[in-house]
Amino acid sequence: MNLRSKVIRSIFKRNFASYFSGVLGYLFIVVFVVAGGAMAFNAKFFTANEPTLDQLTAWFPLLLLFFIPAVTMNVWADERKTGTDELLFTMPATDMEILLGKYLAVLAVYSVALLFSTTHVLVLMFLGNPDWGLLLTTYFGYWIAGAALLSAGMLASCLTRSMTVAFVLGVVVCGVPVFIEQVGEFLGLRELFATLSLGEQFRDFGMGIIPLTALLYFVSFTAFMLYLNLILIKKRIWHSSKRVGMGSQFAVRAACLAITLVCVTSWFGYAALRVDATSERLFSLSSATQEILANLDAKRPIEIQAFLSSDVPREYVETRKQLVGLLRQFDELGGNKLEVRYVDVEPFSEAADEARHFGIEPVDVMTEQDGRRSDVEVFLGAIVLSSYDKVVVPFFGKGLPIEYELTRSVQTVANEKRHKVGVLRTDADLTSGSREWQIITELKKQYDVEEVSPESEINGDNFDVLLAALPSSLTDSEMDNLVKYVQSGKPALIFDDPFPLTFNNGFGVTNAPRQPKPNPNGHMGMFGGGGGPPPQQKADGGRATRLLEALDIRWQYDRVVFDVNNPHPEFGSLPPEYVFITRHGGNPDAFNNENPITRGLQELIGIYPGTVEHRNSIGDTEFTPLLTTGSDSGLLDWSEFVDDGGFNFFSMQQTAQPRRNPFRRLDRDTHVIAAHITSKEEDHKLNAIFVSDIDMISDFFFQERNLGNLGIEFDNVTFVLNAVDTLAGDDSFIDLRSRRARHRTLKRVEAQKRTFLEHANKAEQEADREADDELAQRREQLKKRAEEIEKDENLDPIAKAQMLQQAQEAEQQRLRLAEAQIEQRKNHDIGRIRAQTNRQIRSLESNIRMWAVWLPPIPALCLGLFVFGRRVQSERRNVSDSRRRKT
Repeated sequence: MNLRSKVIRSIFKRNFASYFSGVLGYLFIVVFVVAGGAMAFNAKFFTANEPTLDQLTAWFPLLLLFFIPAVTMNVWADERKTGTDELLFTMPATDMEILLGKYLAVLAVYSVALLFSTTHVLVLMFLGNPDWGLLLTTYFGYWIAGAALLSAGMLASCLTRSMTVAFVLGVVVCGVPVFIEQVGEFLGLRELFATLSLGEQFRDFGMGIIPLTALLYFVSFTAFMLYLNLILIKKRIWHSSKRVGMGSQFAVRAACLAITLVCVTSWFGYAALRVDATSERLFSLSSATQEILANLDAKRPIEIQAFLSSDVPREYVETRKQLVGLLRQFDELGGNKLEVRYVDVEPFSEAADEARHFGIEPVDVMTEQDGRRSDVEVFLGAIVLSSYDKVVVPFFGKGLPIEYELTRSVQTVANEKRHKVGVLRTDADLTSGSREWQIITELKKQYDVEEVSPESEINGDNFDVLLAALPSSLTDSEMDNLVKYVQSGKPALIFDDPFPLTFNNGFGVTNAPRQPKPNPNGHMGMFGGGGGPPPQQKADGGRATRLLEALDIRWQYDRVVFDVNNPHPEFGSLPPEYVFITRHGGNPDAFNNENPITRGLQELIGIYPGTVEHRNSIGDTEFTPLLTTGSDSGLLDWSEFVDDGGFNFFSMQQTAQPRRNPFRRLDRDTHVIAAHITSKEEDHKLNAIFVSDIDMISDFFFQERNLGNLGIEFDNVTFVLNAVDTLAGDDSFIDLRSRRARHRTLKRVEAQKRTFLEHANKAEQEADREADDELAQRREQLKKRAEEIEKDENLDPIAKAQMLQQAQEAEQQRLRLAEAQIEQRKNHDIGRIRAQTNRQIRSLESNIRMWAVWLPPIPALCLGLFVFGRRVQSERRNVSDSRRRKT
């Protein structure tokens, strides 16, 4: 068929100009832009705190469901109503040329409307720093989805003479691809119908991906609907006696075309070809992953069995989709060397039993369904198998880097032998407690892990890296064995802590280096009747002096670091001894950019960490800082930040509690929290990393890394695993492990909220201080009353004791009443302050939402007024003077 572009262009100009000849066209565009702004900048937009159009993307199919019929309702219906269709079809133009001209005209109208909606992007630019690749794919998705539905809207307009009926029919026809997934869910065929759903195919574009299968879906849908349009406009020339036969013939043709297009689209869907337009290329396999998959041994094929719940809560929909997408790419690039098996898991099914057999347990996820919160069991795990080894990933949480987990597991089972990590047995009890620490579980995914006794000489040939947590708890002989190992130059990762707060397996402050060793007889104390010898003394009194001298470093066993920089206002109640190490905390070298361990890290938190310095007493020792605080920091000795909590008779130890608000002096210096110490001298080889915070490897950070409940990505786990890999001599996963999206936020909103929260925090502290001062005055009154009675020489000892007891009881009662009143008043003041802060934040969000919704349609209104004014002027110029009304 020879299509003439000149004819198509003429029809295009006629229809495009007619749409903007009246007010209605501009009105539809204004409504489209305003509705889009209301959907894009709703309350969830501010909760997500990201400069994206995710909220608009979620609602966009419904927006199209009403806007597209409004654009297309007059394409054919108006022609038939006014009778111009007969004139149109008698023109020297083919039916296909007329159809394409009209389709391109409505597509241009929709493109103009979409162009006016790009003012949403200007709002995002004002509020933050958006990902331009993500926005481009999002708008391309808007355009191609609308282009597909335009052909369906034209089909509805072809069925009637009434524009109103055409609009209603357009909503019905366009609603088929929009709601077909819900129909499938009602019929119990959700998976099958979801592949035909516009929303399912459209979702990838909003994630920064352009998948080939989605492109084919929209192109096929458009082609099929235009073909139906062509059939209906050709129906006018069918002979009345042959209409039934012709109708049946074209119905069969249309059905065959539909089946062909569905099959082609589905076939290309298995290829999983896609373009990743995100700035960080998060949905594209890294070069490290591609290299590992390319180097797999075909003689030792690997199988990945993914056990996935068919339906997951909305919180895990994207996680499941990303996991399936990455598994498809692994399957494709692995060829015959890697096979992926997908297992849909339903509760209480055989597949669930199989998953549990492999160690993949469901996780209870709290979600909201139909307005009710409930626990849902979710399977999102995988097992990676080869003839050499197997690795189990029990659950892919929201925060887990999926590509890294899959790549590491594949590489681990592809190797005939693993590296081995030795874990030194100390009071931290990493491996032999009632439940091993999560760091051990994590290391077992990549390394062989074995416990190492410090009671005899440590043989470094039995493992590649030694992990020593809290070596300050070792006895003299045990410390000598560790020092001998370290001086041999074998790799060692050492964690110690002046004030450990980790409560894994009962481990905590009582294990601080300054505290005596705990009772080995089950902490039964003087009432337990445990008997047995007392615990041995710590080497060097817990100071680890021999180890520090061997490493050529200084570390004070009862001194902690604080840093007043806190980049998260929502954690404003945390004391400065919770040290946030960031690249924007006043020290650009907080993470060593030259060292692969810390080069890719962005944020890390230490809890009451210590500080480490270079002694520089051994000639060739190299001291490389890895983690350093900002300059708004200082040091606190034990007596300055710890309150004596009394004697615990069960543990037979003096308890210690952190002081609520110690006096802090900023020294404006930076303090090293972790360092890599090396030496190549023959008589004093060193290769050790010393970290002065054992809380960094607490279970909390490993669990949070997997589940991602905080919404903040801390790099504690990444740092620890990078350190182990570097010491083991295997850096193949470091860059991949550190790979993550750049954290983009609504900076202007955050800055204003931070101001509100800072004022609120100061006001709360002031209320708290006033309450403490008032309580101190009441206690001072009680003390003075007792002193007056003691000094009264007119009272005999018995009367004095009675009066003193009566006075104390009366004052104590008044003090308790006063404490309750002061606490109630303080809580009321704090509640009022927080309520006021929340109102300020809500007001800020409402103002931004108002401007974001009502400013974007102004350009369209201005253009409409300009065109209307030009039209009026043109009409006045073309009217002769004799026809003008005289005033």
